[in-house]
Amino acid sequence: MSIPSVTELTLLKCLWRQHPLSARELHEQAAAELQWSYSSTRKTLERMVEKNMVTLQAVHGVNVYTAALDKIETLAGFARDFGRRVMEMDAPLPVNMFTGSKLVNDTELAELEQLLHDWPDSRE
Repeated sequence: MSIPSVTELTLLKCLWRQHPLSARELHEQAAAELQWSYSSTRKTLERMVEKNMVTLQAVHGVNVYTAALDKIETLAGFARDFGRRVMEMDAPLPVNMFTGSKLVNDTELAELEQLLHDWPDSRE
């Protein structure tokens, strides 16, 4: 799995909270964080469709988007990448660093812990 960019992750987080959303709805939800033009949001969404990160569907003549990447798997990938590249750790990050996150609930936190623990190359 490729790791989404920071801007792609911002749009994915909007879609994980609510979906499907139009490009305009996504732009409005992410505007404070991204601080860019509507055309930049649309261009990023086009690239995300090409990368199979989001799906596109026309509903009543309006293009709407849904996240194609699983939230927990994506977050586990980010955590693993951060641990290895930034912190130079060979072991998985402790899941307690995600406690208090507004992005995951307790069930998802347990799933994230399992994914981090069972990461394919974590036993190297």
